[in-house]
Amino acid sequence: MDAEFSLVELTDDLLPAVVLLCQESLDLPEDATEAAAIVARLRDDRPLPGSAERRRTVGLVARSGDALAGVVLGSIARRDPGTGHVDLLAVRPELRRRGVGRALLLAAEGALAGVGASQVLLAGNAPHYAWPGIDVRYTPAICTALALGYTPDGTAWNMTADLSDESSPALRGTGAGEARLAGEGVTVRRAVPGDLPALVEFARDNFGGSWDAEVAHSIGRPDAGCHLAVRTAAGGGDEILGFAAYGSSRPSWFGPMGTASAAQGLGIGGVLLRRCLRDQWAAGHSRAQIGWVGPVPFYAASAGAWIERVFFLYRKRLTPAAGTS
Repeated sequence: MDAEFSLVELTDDLLPAVVLLCQESLDLPEDATEAAAIVARLRDDRPLPGSAERRRTVGLVARSGDALAGVVLGSIARRDPGTGHVDLLAVRPELRRRGVGRALLLAAEGALAGVGASQVLLAGNAPHYAWPGIDVRYTPAICTALALGYTPDGTAWNMTADLSDESSPALRGTGAGEARLAGEGVTVRRAVPGDLPALVEFARDNFGGSWDAEVAHSIGRPDAGCHLAVRTAAGGGDEILGFAAYGSSRPSWFGPMGTASAAQGLGIGGVLLRRCLRDQWAAGHSRAQIGWVGPVPFYAASAGAWIERVFFLYRKRLTPAAGTS
């Protein structure tokens, strides 16, 4: 790395400068626009309700005098303390190809190894991630990863829902669907903080992974939300049949969404999806990203969504020397 740059730990007082750096350095406008939310979420270490478990994060910046040249943010996988993730790497455009990104990525590997990681993924670490992997249009990032020994580890994609006009299929009304569900004894409503314990348990028991944390972190934010389908249980109280959330990773991103296997086929998913998309439209978003999509046909049919962003995921095994790089 050029001698005029130095690497230092990211501290909270540097966060406004990091947001400005990302706004100027993230090439795709939709990423630059949400830079403040991306950085805030990647630094969020709030535990789940009823848990003391916190997200472990690392952060480093490259400094050139008093200015920031680049930033890297990383974290440890919640369910696998031996796996580290590089969540964000950004270098000021005029300072690229001068070793800044390479030095930051190597330093992140060392920091993650120092807190127990034996491998590093260039892949999203839910519940807070900026992207599933490296967008295929971020060519310099892909070149840096390959040069440092990362190997391909799969492909992921997002779908886009058009929210620019209320006539969009993504914004079709849900009144008829809700009335039909009501005839089946199913009520659709917005989730509130009091739903959190049951919602977290439902997501964990039915879907595993990190969906419990993602839905938990979609409630209580001004730029996020969650909708539920519930039915009165035999012993009283609401039995959750499904949920759809948005804003956990980024304000304009939708997901996750899940319906209990016993309730599938009732049309719950389409209603919950469009209620969330209408929230995002009302908040001023002209497009919603359905992140890390699995059931492509469902989203195409329910919201007129199409595959747009594609991401490469990468993996690297660390050697003991990585902790001192």
